[in-house]
Amino acid sequence: MSHILIVEDETIIRSALRRLLERNQYEVSEAGSVQEAQERFSIPGFDLIVSDLRLPGAPGTELIKLAEGTPVLIMTSYASLRSAVDSMKMGAVDYIAKPFDHDEMLQTVARILHDRQERASATAAAPSPATTSTPASAQGDIGIIGHCPPMQDLFGKIRKVAPTDSNVLIQGESGTGKELVARALHNLSHRAKAPMISVNCAAIPETLIESELFGHEKGAFTGASAGRAGLVEAADGGTLFLDEIGELPLEAQARLLRVLQEGEIRRVGSVQSQKVDVRLIAATHRDLKTLAKTGQFREDLYYRLHVIALKLPPLRERGNDVLEIARAFLARQCQRMGNDSMHFSRDAEQAIRHYSWPGNVRELENAIERAAILSESAEIDATLLGIDIELDGLDDEFDEPSTSLLSAASNEPTEDLSLEDYFQHFVLEHQDHMTETELARKLGISRKCLWERRQRLGIPRRKSSTTAG
Repeated sequence: MSHILIVEDETIIRSALRRLLERNQYEVSEAGSVQEAQERFSIPGFDLIVSDLRLPGAPGTELIKLAEGTPVLIMTSYASLRSAVDSMKMGAVDYIAKPFDHDEMLQTVARILHDRQERASATAAAPSPATTSTPASAQGDIGIIGHCPPMQDLFGKIRKVAPTDSNVLIQGESGTGKELVARALHNLSHRAKAPMISVNCAAIPETLIESELFGHEKGAFTGASAGRAGLVEAADGGTLFLDEIGELPLEAQARLLRVLQEGEIRRVGSVQSQKVDVRLIAATHRDLKTLAKTGQFREDLYYRLHVIALKLPPLRERGNDVLEIARAFLARQCQRMGNDSMHFSRDAEQAIRHYSWPGNVRELENAIERAAILSESAEIDATLLGIDIELDGLDDEFDEPSTSLLSAASNEPTEDLSLEDYFQHFVLEHQDHMTETELARKLGISRKCLWERRQRLGIPRRKSSTTAG
């Protein structure tokens, strides 16, 4: 079980964070200042330190030296993001803005601990260059699980694009892992030692987005009591990742265009410009080309962003990768819970493989976390995943026929028949005395899939009371 130290002077925040981490099977200790942490604990003995940036006495960055290599995650408010970036330059592993989302905190903690464990394992193994190979679970240099052809194609493009300074637009549905692709591009670039600043454009109020990105001068607007650098400036020398860029207001788009064209920014309320060296990676689940045509997104900015476009496939198009990702999530959850014996039942694996996962990787991770927590035995059954296979369909194509379909086929003459031929034969043979629900169940597919295949193969439903399913 990983042991985490929280250093936070606000009792309410410290207690809430402790409860959150303990509920997720972490061992937690706490302190209200750097001095108290020094007096009470051996700081290098922890697996992770989560510290507020501003503390009484000494700042949280003092823990970076005291930790002697143990990762330090800095918590800060949006008003102090520049200081957080500075702390990363001093050696902090990452930062998280307050007030933080619980899921975001848990994901960040899990990622940091996972990376630390992998580094420790790699150091212990110390393989020679001749024997080093790509891990079975993920592409070692990319850090993303994916063996299906679309992902392998994507990895090849990432390796080609990463060393350049070209702008990249990552397209894909929500929850597919676009930030992981952005991080891989940053980590494989010559900017890897500089910060990567991630901004969710949809999460910042429209009235604040320009100030957050480009900074402001004192008195630029009501409440601007002091000048402040923006996130673009904070990313100078590194990478700026703008997630959900389709939500960026038009005024901010115009300022961003200047950054891309001239390599300079102008703070809100300033008449002076300053040069910045930033590589921009943007991501969206929206069709920016269509938005540009309707005037909702600047067309000139779209073409500036669209230098290189990377398409991240949805989970339903990644074949058996979904099972590998699910097992990785289960292993991570088992580590949190201190139970390494949990595994999926056969029907759970079938459900995971054939469900379409409209929420993609994010939905899969949440389903597995829920199932692992609720399971009363080491084997996780399909019912605990909380997904509706009946509504979704098990087998969109007949490349991997279900057990039910093969069982049905074994009772019928199928010699020299393809599976689609068999489908047509079976439906025409039995539709007069079976309902649609019974036909679908016998074939091992959903009613929705049955209807879709009828349309594709031109087999209309019989309009009679006996077939009303």
